Amino acid sequence: MTTAAAARVADSVEPRTSGRRPRRSRFGAVPSSTTGTIVLVVIGALFAIPIVALGWFTFTTASTGAFTLSHYAALFDPAQASNYSELFAGIGNSLILAVIVVAIVLVLLLPAMLLAELRFPRAHRVLEFVCLIPITVPTIVLVVGFVPVYQVVQSVLGSDPWTLSFAIGVIVLPYAYRPIQANIGVLNLTTLTEAARSLGASWPVAVWRVVLPNLRRGLLSACLLTISVVLGEFTIANFLGQNTFQTALLLLQQTDPYISAFFAVVSLLFVFALLVVISTAGSIGRPRRKRKS
Repeated sequence: MTTAAAARVADSVEPRTSGRRPRRSRFGAVPSSTTGTIVLVVIGALFAIPIVALGWFTFTTASTGAFTLSHYAALFDPAQASNYSELFAGIGNSLILAVIVVAIVLVLLLPAMLLAELRFPRAHRVLEFVCLIPITVPTIVLVVGFVPVYQVVQSVLGSDPWTLSFAIGVIVLPYAYRPIQANIGVLNLTTLTEAARSLGASWPVAVWRVVLPNLRRGLLSACLLTISVVLGEFTIANFLGQNTFQTALLLLQQTDPYISAFFAVVSLLFVFALLVVISTAGSIGRPRRKRKS
């Protein structure tokens, strides 16, 4: 066979792409965009239907099922203010607890993680083990251990609800540790701090202006997850006899299930909003990559 004939045969066998890039074949279980959309719609419906049904329940009457706004009007009725005083007090206590626990994470956990990463790498395993232990122990077991400890705490600091921050601070350790550590894992903090130090920055300046901006997404995720855990904590507050959002919601459900359902929906939507903020936090302030033409 001559060279020209071989070229014609090869040209007839090879697919013609007309200048287009060859289409890559899919390997493994990679879903198409249509499949991903269907899965997203189904999962969204599974979450949305119970929440919508719970919200619709707050606009109906028990006897006829007719639409009404009387349940919400009771919230602004001065004559019934005493019925909801415990609920609003519980919301205030939970918000104070959230602020204190977030401060514990930022003041105690974060410096310990940075020291283990930059100065004492051998302590990294120990710190990780300590932070992940609470997620392996049931909360009710931890509460049993907290009871004798809180007998001493109450004798020294009193029995105010803010003292629960020490116990809840232990519960949130795994949820706060993992986002920060995941962010640290993708960075070379040692190189960053050494570069800052070589340019004349002190350790506080290097941490404040170099390390913390690069840990922004991990810190924000840890803080928002901490807030959601604090607002949803029931077992510790119930067994230690403190009034928080969840314990007050349970008591209100026995007398006014409509307002209790309303605040339950609001708390769920608030947690979903926190998750949206977490998912979009890392993209804020990042320069967009220009596509090559």
